[in-house]
Amino acid sequence: MGSGLEKLIRAKTGDATAVRNLVRSSYAKWIPVIGREPKPMTADYDRAVEHHLVDLLYVEGELAGLIETVAKPDHLLIENVAVSPTFQGRGYGRQLLTHAEELATSMGFTQVRLFTNKMFAENVQLYLKTGYNIDREEAFMGGVAVYMSKPLSQA
Repeated sequence: MGSGLEKLIRAKTGDATAVRNLVRSSYAKWIPVIGREPKPMTADYDRAVEHHLVDLLYVEGELAGLIETVAKPDHLLIENVAVSPTFQGRGYGRQLLTHAEELATSMGFTQVRLFTNKMFAENVQLYLKTGYNIDREEAFMGGVAVYMSKPLSQA
């Protein structure tokens, strides 16, 4: 980021509808793959915006993506990364991951964790390419959840 055309803004309570709409549009492509709405499509974003850190990425004034994180005792959990279909494939997902990693480091964490559906193969590959490791796989809602983590170096 830093081109002047992109900016990150922390979501506020009034942003919950926009967050929900972005998440629903970005995850819709996975419905035929797993035969149901992915978990993020049914989340309570009024609550998430109030209790989690939800950072919104705007590109030329348009909401392009978001990253939702939750501080745990020993790591920062990436609860959700979503990029609008219009903006997918342009590196914004990687930028949002980098942002979460920088946020984690600034909070004193040495690790970031996330989980995703094993059927979301392109997401698993993105995480692997950006330094995440597969920690374990578990049955989840008729599929398999892949739990991943990335160690962070301390500055």
